[in-house]
Amino acid sequence: MKKMLVTGGAGFLGSHLVKSLLLNDHKVVVIDNLQTGSLENLEDVQNDSNFEFIESDITSDFYIEVDGIFNLACPASPPQYQKNPINTVTTNFLGSLNVLNLAAKLDVPIFQASTSEVYGDPNQSPQKEEYWGNVNPIGIRSCYDEGKRVAETLFFDYHRELSVEIKVARIFNTYGPNMALDDGRVVTNFIASALSGHPITIYGDGLQTRSFCYVSDLIDGILKLYFSPPEVTGPINLGTDIEISVSSLAKLIIKMTNSNSEIAYLPLPGDDPRQRRPDLTKAHSLLNFRPKVSLEAGLGATIAYIESRL
Repeated sequence: MKKMLVTGGAGFLGSHLVKSLLLNDHKVVVIDNLQTGSLENLEDVQNDSNFEFIESDITSDFYIEVDGIFNLACPASPPQYQKNPINTVTTNFLGSLNVLNLAAKLDVPIFQASTSEVYGDPNQSPQKEEYWGNVNPIGIRSCYDEGKRVAETLFFDYHRELSVEIKVARIFNTYGPNMALDDGRVVTNFIASALSGHPITIYGDGLQTRSFCYVSDLIDGILKLYFSPPEVTGPINLGTDIEISVSSLAKLIIKMTNSNSEIAYLPLPGDDPRQRRPDLTKAHSLLNFRPKVSLEAGLGATIAYIESRL
């Protein structure tokens, strides 16, 4: 039994990762400042003797003895990370420094939850890991896009200079239960609006595409990467390569919820990417990672979760 640290473990992805680690007979310590996470996401494990929760912020220096680290601390939805952009950049830079220093002191592997946002508004599709991206360094999304890019820089410099064992995943759009209903992401927005009978708001013409991966598949990819051989450092794309337009997603959700909601179109926000689809060649070959949950099945589970929360 190993003791794992999960930063951001009360968030959407973090809470699913925590439960998976506990099911695989690990002890888990969560550090989360609850800025966007919620203890409700962890209510079914709070009495587990192998679970510990610490309310804290990783931008402050800390020390805890563990056997491995998963760094997922950072707001992930555009409305949330743009709400306090300086904090977003600080979490990515100082937070990464602190967890990397801890990994170096303890000589333990460390996972970094990077993002498809490092590709910015890509001018190639699908996006391969070798693609350097098309990112606006001073735009309204830069706090997150460039924050995650500099975090990757730190991880690889610690790996090269201090021989820290790193695992870096570039996570594409993921959805499922435990998403915050007010996080502003497209799946939660569309489902909540459809269930409430309110208009579904699409920014732009709706022809922009995303590739939506169900959370259980994503967690499977994270664990496969973390427990892969040390020479597999990443960055590795994780997600699904099945592409769908935002407009088609809205129509599918309206159909699945039997909603009478209409679709309203508003101007596209600045730097919003037009296309998002991962090249999963490395994930297939190095991790044998292949998503299994269809979009319809995943949306069904997510709709049931959101309906229970409304």
